[in-house]
Amino acid sequence: MIEMNENDPIKKKSTLREYAEAAAIAVLLALFIRTFVVQAFKIPSGSMEPTLQIGDHILVNKFLYGIKLPYLQKTLIPIGEPARDDVIVFIYPVDKTKDFIKRVVGLPGETIEIVGRKIYINRKPYGDQHGYYTENRAERNGANPDFRFGPVTVPEKHFFVMGDNRDHSYDSRYWGFVPVKSIRGKAFVIYWSWPRWRRFFHIID
Repeated sequence: MIEMNENDPIKKKSTLREYAEAAAIAVLLALFIRTFVVQAFKIPSGSMEPTLQIGDHILVNKFLYGIKLPYLQKTLIPIGEPARDDVIVFIYPVDKTKDFIKRVVGLPGETIEIVGRKIYINRKPYGDQHGYYTENRAERNGANPDFRFGPVTVPEKHFFVMGDNRDHSYDSRYWGFVPVKSIRGKAFVIYWSWPRWRRFFHIID
């Protein structure tokens, strides 16, 4: 009977191969999850305050709206579409190298109009529970009964989005609609927000 000790080169090679295979599988699994299931993002601006604050680290569910082919943004397996009030991450239509995060306000085919701080969808008031306004800026910029936007109709396969921080958000009011193919996913949890520890694992609504 031939005994092999732990210093045997064949055994060492086998052990190294096992570690390499395990590492390769871990990397592939991580890439798969990041591409098709969940991706982490960091909030760089205050456009979604107070819902999301600068420095919040969030997780985005990429599976919820369908499985998409990376880079081509072609949906392979449709699952669902964004609903009103969903907080979504998407490719910024003006500069496709950037990702934006906003809240869905208008759905395909709907007519959006804004008068002062009132938002109307199909001529009916929108119960805007997430909109936040800065009083001083409102006074300076004239967020008053005379301010008007629209009416505009959201094209098919597009969405009208706004930041919760209404006075400090560069959104659909300025650059237009978000194509459904550009949507990366729905933000669903804040997993890290140092030093705001109370926000850890806070569900985004």
